[in-house]
Formats: sequence, structure tokens, C-alpha cells
Amino acid sequence: MNNIEKSYELAAIAYKDLGVDVETSLERLDSVNISIQCWQGDDVRGFEKRGSALGGGLMATGNYPGKARTPSELRADLKQALRLIPGKHRVNLHASYGEFNRDIDRDEIEPEHYRGWIDWAKNTGVKLDFNATLFSHPMADSGFTLSSKESAIRRFWVNHVKRSREAAVYIGSAQGTPCIHNLWIPDGMKDQCIDKWGIGSSSSSPLTKFFR
Repeated sequence: MNNIEKSYELAAIAYKDLGVDVETSLERLDSVNISIQCWQGDDVRGFEKRGSALGGGLMATGNYPGKARTPSELRADLKQALRLIPGKHRVNLHASYGEFNRDIDRDEIEPEHYRGWIDWAKNTGVKLDFNATLFSHPMADSGFTLSSKESAIRRFWVNHVKRSREAAVYIGSAQGTPCIHNLWIPDGMKDQCIDKWGIGSSSSSPLTKFFR
């Protein structure tokens, strides 16, 4: 018996003392489909042509050597990870991970930019979910996207989310099962809650008319 098996048996005993049946728990866990984030394979960089720096209060997880540089490399890494992780899981694909043959902005993405991912998912038996990408972009430098007081910035991100939802519907139709569109909005002051409703200092705030 190797050290991994010994460690497992000791852990199972410890959990049993707490009233947890490890084998039963693992059987139940085997039926849970976790949506694994694609960005774990390349430190949240994505494959856009513009090469924007990581922003939005995010931090790369280590800039590890050998990180995926292309969609093909990332898909190969994901395939290997899914082979080793117990259970049958999904992959959550960020909008910035499309395969773009030219420099397009995020309010211009099309479902076809994810055709390579759809084909890969079908061939490997993986189901995809989708995520709008509201960070690491010049329009997100202020720290506000969908809640920005600047109408041009808000409109840009609204259009991006619409395009992302369209892509999710397209993917879901192609794979024959719903593609969950996850909308993570990074907006906020992070450390200080200032002018929470946007009405304290600007009469032109988009929310002012609702709180007069």
C-alpha cells in the first residue's frame, strides 16, 4: 500500500469519527457536475488580439511555466485535468477565450468565435457553460462597467453581455443541453463603500431620477 492509500484510509477513519461516511459521500459527489473555469489553465489571460493587462482587481494565480498559449493548448490541458478529476464535469468558457481571426472588441463577439470549443466539447463529451468577461479591458479601468455613470461605458458592456448571452444560447443549442450564462460583475470600490446609490454628488447620475 502506498502513502496515498494510507493517507486516504486515515482520513476516512477521521471523517467516520465525525459521522461522515467517506465512500457514500464520494459516490454522491460523483454525480455532481462542477463547471470548471477555463481561466485556470492560463492565468486569466484569454486569447484576444489586443493583449490587455489583467485588471479589475484580479490577480494571476502564479504565472506558472508552461501555461496555455493557444486555445488548442488550453483544450489539451483541460482534457488532461478532466481525465484526472473524479466525476463528469463541465467547462465554463469566458468570452475572452474565443478564437478571433482579427482584433475585435467585446461588443462584437459572435457565436462562431466559439465553434472550435463547441467541436472540442462534442468530441470529448464535455458540456460548456459561458461567462461574459467584464474585466481586463480599457472600458473597465475605472472599476465600473454595467454600473458606470458614463453612458458610453455602460452601453459597451450592456452590448457585450447581450452578445455573451447570444453565444450561450448558441452553445446550448449546439450541445443539446442548457449552457448556463454566468454574469460576474466586478464593479465597486472594493475597500470603501462610497456614494453607494450614485446620487450623492452628481445630479446627472443614471440612478438619480429614481431616488429624488
